[in-house]
Order: sequence, then structure tokens, then C-alpha cells
Amino acid sequence: MTKILAFSGSIRRDAWNRKLIHAAVDATRAAGGIVTLIDLADYPLPLYNGDLEDKDGLPDNALRLKALFKEHDAFLISSPEYNSSMPPLLKNTIDWVSREWQGESGLVPYQNKVAAIMAASPGSLGGMRMLPHLRQVLNTLGVLVLPGQFSLPNADTAFDPENSALKSPARLHTLVLDLVTTTQVLKRA
Repeated sequence: MTKILAFSGSIRRDAWNRKLIHAAVDATRAAGGIVTLIDLADYPLPLYNGDLEDKDGLPDNALRLKALFKEHDAFLISSPEYNSSMPPLLKNTIDWVSREWQGESGLVPYQNKVAAIMAASPGSLGGMRMLPHLRQVLNTLGVLVLPGQFSLPNADTAFDPENSALKSPARLHTLVLDLVTTTQVLKRA
């Protein structure tokens, strides 16, 4: 079975990307993926600082996240766009997880993994400008980021107010099905 780690790059309680990651998790489970949904608020980390790392080693939450990344075959990430790039929370998480630990390369949690990336925004671009930055960082770490991605413009009207379901989920379902299928094929290879 395909084990997928899902998280949002936003910890704001009512964030559009938190709603989107929940919709994506439901769709991924329906497509046959085993999903672990985490909230980065449960893993607070200091801003990455090499001096802090030299003095104290990796924070416990970085080690917990590193273990979670290594246990999963793929990532499902939904993130807001901050000034045309990814938010500091997401970049900081990626950076801490990528640190070498006890002689193991920091690339191990990322290598041979597959990722589907998404963004939601109340604006007309739907976080589209952030996605290439996230793609570049993940590719550099050894992650195969699916060529397809999901951008949700006008997120403030894209969810049903009654149940928070995505009103038009077809493109999202296509992306998560591709994530599950691609990861399964690569695991068999």
C-alpha cells in the first residue's frame, strides 16, 4: 500500500490550505492511498540556525518529522503563497528535516519520494506563483514532484459553507489519483 504524508504549509485554524489538504486527504484515501495527516502546529521548530544546530543538535520535533518523512512513500502538500513564494513555516520545516543526523544524509527523508503539490488562495492566481518555488526545493532534495499540480483560486468561494467540501473537486481527484498510481508503480520498480 502507498503511504502518504499530508500536511498544510499553514497552521492558521481556518486557512484555505487546511481545508484543501483535508479535501485532498479524503480524495487520496478514496483512491487507495494510506494517508497520515499531520498539523505542523504540533511540531513547533525554531527558525533554522546553524549555530543552534551545532550547539544543541536537531530539535526533537525535527527528529519526529524526519522519522515521519522517512516512513512514508509520498507527500501531499498544500501551501499558501507569501509574497510569491512559500511561507517561512513550510521552508523552515523542509530545512530542519533536511539536516544530516548521526551520519545519515539529510537527503534520506526525501530521496525516492513522490510529491503532489497544491495551493489555495482567495486571489485570482490561487497560489500559482509559490508552486514553482516549492517544486524546485523538493526536486533539489531528491523528490519526484508530479508534473501536475493543483491551484485553487478564489478559495473563499470554492468550499461549500455547509460541510467545507470542495465544490469542484475533479482536478484535485485527478492529481491525487496520479500521486497514488505513480507511487505504487515506483514502489514496484
